[in-house]
Amino acid sequence: MVTVKKILVPVDFSEFSINALRYAVGFAGHFSAKIFLLYVMEPASYYQDPAGVFMARFEEVEREIEEEAKNQLNRTAGEEIGDAVNHEILIRRGRPFSEINSAASKYDIDLIIIATHGHTGVEHLLFGSTAEKVVRKAPCPVLTLRKPAKGYKFKC
Repeated sequence: MVTVKKILVPVDFSEFSINALRYAVGFAGHFSAKIFLLYVMEPASYYQDPAGVFMARFEEVEREIEEEAKNQLNRTAGEEIGDAVNHEILIRRGRPFSEINSAASKYDIDLIIIATHGHTGVEHLLFGSTAEKVVRKAPCPVLTLRKPAKGYKFKC
């Protein structure tokens, strides 16, 4: 029998990812599972000046972004999860697909529930999608959701 006790839900605060979280809350409730709500801060490219002035300012900005992400995650968890299921908030830095799969391994996740934006054509050909890359390398099953999901009404 399949048991699902830990569900990883990556969010980027888009409508798509919030709807995937809503779906995951119902899923987690059914299995009495814990949700790990993950936000990945992508690395920024920057030029370091010889005096290091820009670098110091850049690190300050990154701390501010991380603090805002933490606040946003807490608000999102409060609004979308509340007391419905047990949950934990995670913030990681790096390439999203890599950090999602790394967190899935580290926390021994049973299932990843992730939104896909449904890119097609040239954009998909050039960039692929985070969800697609997660599926290819994930250490556990991955449920990808596009709007609409059969049998589920999204709040939009």
